[in-house]
Amino acid sequence: MERRGMIKNLLLTGTAVAASPVISLAGSDVVTAKEEKLKGNINHSVCQWTYNFLPLDELCRAVKKIGFSAIDLVGPKDWPTLQKNGIFSSMCYTAGENSLTKGWNDPSQHARLIKDFTEAIPLVAKAGYKNVITFSGNRAGMDDETGLKNCVTGLKQIMSLAEKNGVMVQMELLNSKVNHKDYMCDKTPWGVELCKRLGSPNFKLLYDIYHMQIDEGDVIRTIQDNHEYIGHYHTGGVPGRHEIDDSQELYYPAIMKAILATGFKDYVAQEFIPTGKDNGDKIASLKNAIKICDV
Repeated sequence: MERRGMIKNLLLTGTAVAASPVISLAGSDVVTAKEEKLKGNINHSVCQWTYNFLPLDELCRAVKKIGFSAIDLVGPKDWPTLQKNGIFSSMCYTAGENSLTKGWNDPSQHARLIKDFTEAIPLVAKAGYKNVITFSGNRAGMDDETGLKNCVTGLKQIMSLAEKNGVMVQMELLNSKVNHKDYMCDKTPWGVELCKRLGSPNFKLLYDIYHMQIDEGDVIRTIQDNHEYIGHYHTGGVPGRHEIDDSQELYYPAIMKAILATGFKDYVAQEFIPTGKDNGDKIASLKNAIKICDV
């Protein structure tokens, strides 16, 4: 299931747990064995929706066993669960509709988005978090320049609040070739131009490595040239958005080293869909991904 479908499911059901049966990880060697300590150079996280087959409490315990303490893409209703388990919300959703297709490039969405972010930004800050995700929306026949102007018009109305609260508003780069047809913020140059026009230190890009490999490639050079506009990273194996091991085409250790070389201090979140037969195998995939990225 893609994230768009997961967002819809969350809105309809109000729960982060999918309907499939949950297999307890109790007794699994993957999460009970003594883990090798991580190096501490990369701040690791995992996107909750890719591990939604686990109750959030259980996912919190699993990531702590692996050795990190952050989960991405969590909304306000689930923050108490993270806090109870000592887990950081490294990228937050607002409490409203987090639509990938209807975003800031559409003026008809501005009133809704301004309301959502005006309410969410102080909540994010009060909870001790600092990142909130947003999306450009689909083109629907719109040209790049019009989309940029519309995004600037809308986003300018929330950026002073974000700056006041020390919250980073981060627009995700998504591919429009395979997963999110017609999405506007699908190339790094467009996103960077939006950052420049807004001129706010609290607006950055969420650079999704999986998506940008599909739409533009040249990942390491792009990161090197544009790192000042990037505030967060997501991973995923290409093609297929599965494990980031040698079954796919990207070499993540080199990418992580390039990210570190830019002085990046925020989070890199795993956003691959695990292919294991059971929950233990899927957690093993997460453990291996963290190891691959822990340079």
